[in-house]
Amino acid sequence: MANVSVWNILSVTIHLHEIRVYYEDTDAGGIVYYANYLKFLERARTEWLRALGIEQDLLLEQSIGFVVKRVELDYKAAARFNQLLRVESRLSNVKRASLQFEQNIVDQNNKVLVCASVKVACVNLLDMKPLAIPTFILGELSSVR
Repeated sequence: MANVSVWNILSVTIHLHEIRVYYEDTDAGGIVYYANYLKFLERARTEWLRALGIEQDLLLEQSIGFVVKRVELDYKAAARFNQLLRVESRLSNVKRASLQFEQNIVDQNNKVLVCASVKVACVNLLDMKPLAIPTFILGELSSVR
C-alpha cells in the first residue's frame, strides 16, 4: 500500500504520494522512461481524489470523467530503478469545468526530478463535452484550497 498524506503548509494543501520505481518503469539502462512520469502524476492525482472521498469509478457510472487537457513537464533529473519517489501535488486553480494541478516528483533526498503543470477538464462522457464540476466535488476541493 502506498504511503499517502496531505499536508497543509501556509494555507496551501499539498498531497503527497509515494511511488516505488519498478523494473517495468525503466528502460534498458534502469532509468525511468520519460512517459512513465505521466503515469506517476496520474496516480497521485487519483489517490488525492480518493483521499477526499471522490471515487472515479462512481463518477464513471454517472458518465462524468476528468480528462487531461494540457500538460507541461520539465525534466530536471532522471529517476532510477528501485528508487522511492514522492509526488507532491497541489491544486492551483479551480474553474467551472476544469482543475489545474501543480505537481513535482522528488527523490528521497528532496531533489526535484520533474515539475509538471496539469489541467484536467470535467466532461460528460456520453458526448465528450465540458461539464460543470459537480457541487459535491467542489465542496470537497474547497477544503484543500
